[in-house]
Amino acid sequence: MEATAFAHPNIALVKYWGKRDTDLNLPVAGSLSLTLGGLSTTTRVRYRDDISRDIVILDGKELRQGSRAYQRVVEFVQLVRNESNHDYFAEVETANDFPTAAGLASSASGFAALALAATSAAGLHLLDEQLSALARRGSGSAARSIYGGFAEMRRGSRKDGHDAFAVPIAGPEHWDLRCVVAVTTQGEKDISSTEGMLRTQESSPLFTPWADTVAGDIVEATDAIKARDFQALGRVAERSCLGMHASAMAADPGVIYWNPTTLELIHRVRRARRDGLQVFFTIDAGPHVKVFCPARELSAVRSVLGQIGGVSDLIVARPGEGAALVAADAVNA
Repeated sequence: MEATAFAHPNIALVKYWGKRDTDLNLPVAGSLSLTLGGLSTTTRVRYRDDISRDIVILDGKELRQGSRAYQRVVEFVQLVRNESNHDYFAEVETANDFPTAAGLASSASGFAALALAATSAAGLHLLDEQLSALARRGSGSAARSIYGGFAEMRRGSRKDGHDAFAVPIAGPEHWDLRCVVAVTTQGEKDISSTEGMLRTQESSPLFTPWADTVAGDIVEATDAIKARDFQALGRVAERSCLGMHASAMAADPGVIYWNPTTLELIHRVRRARRDGLQVFFTIDAGPHVKVFCPARELSAVRSVLGQIGGVSDLIVARPGEGAALVAADAVNA
């Protein structure tokens, strides 16, 4: 009763922000994303009959029982146990090859990999839509990391959440884009995504007007992706990003993820675009800026971003594959 899976994080081009049900992690509105190859989470789940509680090891360190990170994993594993015919405790080992809880969507890749590994180890064989709906229970954005390339998260309308899952739009081979992640600080962010979106939803006067734009933005972004219209996709992505952050900043108290380098990157990307470079930005719930460009423009984009003093690292990603199992012989090698 053991399985290992990997998954990549994704970056929302039409943002996910706000929940209509916190217990089931149901979104207020849909979202649209690109899965990022080159960044990944690998997770091994072993159900054991010789341990008396679940064990969770993250990036080589065992998580403290009762901590929030530990509880999130254990509660998710319990969902899988509830659907299977066993009650063994689990040993979960998960590792990211990029910073954890720093605004780089580690929860998306983490829970997508956990969903696939935990269900496979338990002998459950789920359809992609079922796996996506399960991954959503751990992290709303994880539902999209089940798929490679571009994916749309459907809001759904059912109270039980069975129709709230992601669906593929176009595979990773559809469009040869690059995403350059400009890292602007080290360590975990001060306000988690969950805390930030709940505070925004509860107190920001801009939240509902922004959420009302999402459905139209998804249609516009989907059309741009299918036509490979870079300018059109950039326009809707930046609009969705700035609208989301504006609603967060207007919360009480305001939720501000940006730092001075974040703002400098926004201005520098806009200036580069005026100078003829094909480029646009988006920013998740964190200070790092994700800059998109066609593959042929990568060298020029890296040069522009590398000139900004507050950027500590540039991480290059391309359209990535969906979550997948790792063969046992590869794990043991």
